[in-house]
Amino acid sequence: MVETQSKSRDDYFELFSGNDVEKEEFLNSLQISYSEFFRNPLTFSVLEKIVLPGLAMQKASGKRNEIRIWSAACAGGQETYSISMLLNEYRLGNDMVLNYRIFSTDVAESQIIRARKGQYATSELSMLTLKRKNEWFTKKGDASVVKNQIKEKVDFSVFDLLNDQSNCPPASIFGDFDIIFCANILFYFKREFRNKILEKLSYSLAKGGLLITGETEREILIQQNYKEVYPQSAIFCKK
Repeated sequence: MVETQSKSRDDYFELFSGNDVEKEEFLNSLQISYSEFFRNPLTFSVLEKIVLPGLAMQKASGKRNEIRIWSAACAGGQETYSISMLLNEYRLGNDMVLNYRIFSTDVAESQIIRARKGQYATSELSMLTLKRKNEWFTKKGDASVVKNQIKEKVDFSVFDLLNDQSNCPPASIFGDFDIIFCANILFYFKREFRNKILEKLSYSLAKGGLLITGETEREILIQQNYKEVYPQSAIFCKK
């Protein structure tokens, strides 16, 4: 009401009812869209040193050689680009062809637009090493932009995890993800909605696939018949 200078709730409701832009602004104001690069350091350390190398070797010797990852609720893209950095670093460090695709979704279109742009303030890179800042970003004034090499195998799209019409991003066609990130979002929902989201994610995982949550959400998964693959890592598989 303050932002729109409405004098009463009735005044605001009248404005809201006839203004699609205001509806979008109102919905966006309810979204929690905070993220950062390499959030949950232990999780990313286990990914870097154990999970991704093992998955890469498995794909190299199998019939389907593409690693498929879904970053659900990706916010401004920091999580997505962190994953892409790890995959590229593994590829370069082992001088190998590594096929991968990351499908990144968020319910807020404004966040998807920002993620596609891949431009971040210097303060947002605090969790990155100097080497990664220099290797994967280009300076643009006071900001830093993710290089195309990190962007090229990432697909960003708007997707609502509570949508009953689809279990996974349409761009992925059939799901079958080796890894799904759904971190730092489940604790915002009531149990019935958590269960609905987890059912959808479970359906979209490949056989033996991993579901990654936030550190504070580990107990939610443990109570839902998931097994933590590495202690305290927030990396789970279905029992």
